[in-house]
Amino acid sequence: MNPVAKRSVTALAVAAAIVLAILFAPAGAVGLAVGAIAFLAMLEFAFLLRKKVLSPRPPSKSAVAAVIAAGAACIICAFGCLAGIARSHGNLMLLYVVAVVKISDMGGFAFGLSFGRRKLCPKISPGKTWEGLAGSVLASCLLSCAFIPLTGMGAGLALACGLVAAVSGTAGDLVESAFKRWVGVKDSSVLSFTNGMGGILDMTDSLFFAPALISALAF
Repeated sequence: MNPVAKRSVTALAVAAAIVLAILFAPAGAVGLAVGAIAFLAMLEFAFLLRKKVLSPRPPSKSAVAAVIAAGAACIICAFGCLAGIARSHGNLMLLYVVAVVKISDMGGFAFGLSFGRRKLCPKISPGKTWEGLAGSVLASCLLSCAFIPLTGMGAGLALACGLVAAVSGTAGDLVESAFKRWVGVKDSSVLSFTNGMGGILDMTDSLFFAPALISALAF
């Protein structure tokens, strides 16, 4: 199976598992699952940071401290907000937030692969394109509007949430890409069980900022 097909099949399988888990798991179990993923993300972050610190050209202590603070803030913000959404607004709204963010990933990947020409931020993530960002916005806005009967949002708010999901999701991806470039790795994988999807940070980076911003906008 070629890498693109492998990644696509894995992404669909992971997405289906997440949807089923969020829809049918008790709220307490969702909270535990979010905590477990946050722990794995922190563990992966720590392993990558250690790799950089032990490299032949280690960074300064101040640089390490700044990266630790920024990385911990991103992970805590992401998963703390997801757990808060589940607790305060229920599993359905958690599914909505995760779905509109992750569909933007898929739209960006598909449009970037098919139409990508103009680089968005080549020094940080050479694969990101403006066409991919447009695909991210289109996909997340369409899905956000599809959720209107379940969320009760107006069309304007649904579109705004879709736009925020795509832009902030892309920002989270760029932040993680900058960290990987700093460490000197292509993907964040430490435990190789994601079948070509990268590591936990690669799979959750688009959630670094989006849940907090969507919550502030919509809830």
